[in-house]
Amino acid sequence: MKTEKLYYADAFISEFPATVLSCEPGKSGWQVVLDCTAFYPEGGGQPADHGTLGAVHVTDVHEKDGVIFHTCDWPVETGALVTGRIDWPRRFDHMQQHSGEHILSGILCADYHCDNVGFHMGADTVTIDYNADISWEQALAAERKANEIIWADREADISFPGPEELEALNYRSKKELTGAVRIVTFPEADCCACCGTHVLRAGQVGLVKILSCQKFREGVRMEILCGRRALDYLSRTYDQAKSIGQHLSVKPQDTLAAVERLSEELAEAKARAGALEAAVFDAIAAEHAGKGDVLLFQPPMKGDSVRRLADAVSRRSGGLAAVFAGEGEQFAYALVQSEGQDLSSLVKTMNQTLHGRGGGRNGFAQGSVQSDRTAIETFFNK
Repeated sequence: MKTEKLYYADAFISEFPATVLSCEPGKSGWQVVLDCTAFYPEGGGQPADHGTLGAVHVTDVHEKDGVIFHTCDWPVETGALVTGRIDWPRRFDHMQQHSGEHILSGILCADYHCDNVGFHMGADTVTIDYNADISWEQALAAERKANEIIWADREADISFPGPEELEALNYRSKKELTGAVRIVTFPEADCCACCGTHVLRAGQVGLVKILSCQKFREGVRMEILCGRRALDYLSRTYDQAKSIGQHLSVKPQDTLAAVERLSEELAEAKARAGALEAAVFDAIAAEHAGKGDVLLFQPPMKGDSVRRLADAVSRRSGGLAAVFAGEGEQFAYALVQSEGQDLSSLVKTMNQTLHGRGGGRNGFAQGSVQSDRTAIETFFNK
């Protein structure tokens, strides 16, 4: 017994009648077998279709030995005639992603003499692995070619060539194939052995957009979007650029230059603030020259600033500098011992007493406590 695969005859079938051959309980639902189906089972990197069989929801589909099992959330009667309905937006999205991947991969493999060695269609993006070192510039050139193929809108060809005809074809395939081989061709772009569902014409892919091209194993991994996914992504990206532009009083296409300018101004401001902070720290340290152990309280500031102040004070005071920066019952601390003595015992006791966390070595410790100023002063003055 094998299931007739309606999606091979016509990938655009979204509703069909079928007879229930069996319905058995399974781990994740009821496993329903039909005499024929338009539901595509997971395979070749493409996720399974979802939809309904009458009033029953189909949540997964898989194939074993030519039999297609529909995972359903409720049983259906064996021998019953049911109407299958495909979740069409999901299916068409998969067709756009898969067909777009074919077009792009065919171009990349031909232009850069590589193989597509991995393909995964995720819920958000599609990832493809190639066994060649493809640069970002080369990826963008292939993207341009792929979109030109899409805009030309040539008809796709899907066939099952005989052995002699198949032998003469120059087609892509990830593995050795036996039996009837299904060949999917997008003219001037790709010829590939594939079991997935595809659009009828290249134009139905709509758009191909490469999001990233990163080094992966012996080649690269690309992240792409096609069709509606690409449009939605680019629309969100434009809306974000537009909002950023409004904040910066520039056009969306000019946000990069504006952000670069702001980054330079921020770096300069940080440098000036750092110099002023160093001058203030030196002045504070000078006030405690030769005083030995010093306990200081400061307004909230970053951990690195707390450390630098403690270091400056310790060098001038000649003892332990304990700096606490914060307010209420939240303080960041830095302890610096001028002679570099071990502080582990002091820090352990302090953390236990003041509900703190942190540590260090070689005369330095840093962390935070959850105690007020009075409790901190009591600890160090006892």
